[in-house]
Amino acid sequence: MKNLKYLSILFAVSLFFVGCGEDLSVETMDTNHRIIVTSEMDFDNTVSVNGHIDFGDISRGVISRKWTMPGGTDVSVIAENGMSTSTKQVIKGIFYKPGVYDVTLNQTFGGDVYPNDDSTEPINSRVLDTTIVVTVLDSLRASLKLYYINDDNTTGDELVLADGAENEVTASKSVRLTYTAVGEEDNVVWTSNGGKPEMINTTLNEVDMRFNKLGSWDLDFLASRFRPRDADTISFKKIIKVIPSTDPVVLERVYEKAGMVALEFSRDMDPTSLNRNNFSLRLENNGNTINPAISNVILDENENNIVLLELDAERMYDNDLAFVSYAPGNLKTADQVAADAFTDIESIPFNTNIYDSSAFDGGFESTTAASSGGDWPYQGWGGNWGEYDIDINSNNPRTGSQSMDITFRSNGGMIIGGSGNFQLIVGQEYELGYWVYVDADLSNSPTGTATSDIRFYASNWSMADLGISNLNPSFPTGQWVYQKFYFKSTTDAEITWLIRGNNENNADPIRLYLDDMFLAEVELRP
Repeated sequence: MKNLKYLSILFAVSLFFVGCGEDLSVETMDTNHRIIVTSEMDFDNTVSVNGHIDFGDISRGVISRKWTMPGGTDVSVIAENGMSTSTKQVIKGIFYKPGVYDVTLNQTFGGDVYPNDDSTEPINSRVLDTTIVVTVLDSLRASLKLYYINDDNTTGDELVLADGAENEVTASKSVRLTYTAVGEEDNVVWTSNGGKPEMINTTLNEVDMRFNKLGSWDLDFLASRFRPRDADTISFKKIIKVIPSTDPVVLERVYEKAGMVALEFSRDMDPTSLNRNNFSLRLENNGNTINPAISNVILDENENNIVLLELDAERMYDNDLAFVSYAPGNLKTADQVAADAFTDIESIPFNTNIYDSSAFDGGFESTTAASSGGDWPYQGWGGNWGEYDIDINSNNPRTGSQSMDITFRSNGGMIIGGSGNFQLIVGQEYELGYWVYVDADLSNSPTGTATSDIRFYASNWSMADLGISNLNPSFPTGQWVYQKFYFKSTTDAEITWLIRGNNENNADPIRLYLDDMFLAEVELRP
């Protein structure tokens, strides 16, 4: 028996002709030719419990046929006759139990038969047996468990799952959300209007959601699969009650937001405690220092744990560094814990990574690279540009489970291209970044114009080389280092990156790892 490659477009045509009582023969040069189609052939013949698949035999030259459904009528039946077998050209199979099953077709032809749609010669046989593998998925059903999290991040006691349970959670603490499911879900969404973030979209069975806002909060869970479409929803009203904390409040990060300087604290802040005179800051950019006055201090209207510093006749740009200080004053949390003073807390970038919503796998978690193939193939430049070794493996990931593992051979080099595209907009400014870990001794590496390097090119060659990292003796080794570059796009297109490594003038090989690539729209200081 043989699993066939099916022709999807023929199925709808076959049903049309059956309904009209027409001859189902496919007009080919072959007298006897096997062609079998199903309604779910483009989706791996997968259905839900109690779902159906239509099977069509549109072969030419068939004298007789017999369809056989699997497992008896308690597992599957043919809708037309309620039985397990049929001699009809088109049948509707209904499946009652989850599992993987074989639907078989036995055909007798009037002569030697061409077995496949692309066969050029017939086989010396008039009888063919065909097996179609059908996967029946159970209805999607989920069960939840929620846990407190101990101070050492281990899982603590279980929460009560009931409407109005109001399990008490101290402000700024997190709850561990877990689920199990049957039915092969492909997406899960947790939502709580008291959580941070309010929505977590994931495929993980365990995630943590932090709660900053005082009050009682609902929790919603949705597990779904795209095809065969199904979903399970679970909701609890007022399941979590966030209570005041006596813990110190923590300034978690400083970043640019809408031109203002954003201070993100570990829990909600009291708007009546904000006083611009208690804050000071400076901006640094390319060696220049700017000392703007603070004109106003407000809470973010959507996230009350974020304090926004408005600047007088100035704004913060994405390539500025902000250094913020707070002198002891009235600043306190919504649960009335005073904030500690701080001095020269430096801002960090906080922009959306374009790769996350594209087909480009900047974290190397779902791509491969081996030898000169995989998702990062060699670009065929010849010469020293093919003198490299590459893999994507778990030897040294910065985050996640994988990173790109590269070795530039002695006097070698590399040119590879990504397989996933992303959109660039002409005139838009971008930050291009990546983390690199050099696992080599660079003390003898050449310098100047002969230095070894890494550089990026747009796959449509619309821009000059970007993201150049010189691998000379001063480059840090044995640690992860973030490389950041800015550019303005001169192309309006979907592209991917070509990554070039040059080690032509170096007698020593260089081994390095790449991980957590980053691309974001930015607004740069003029």
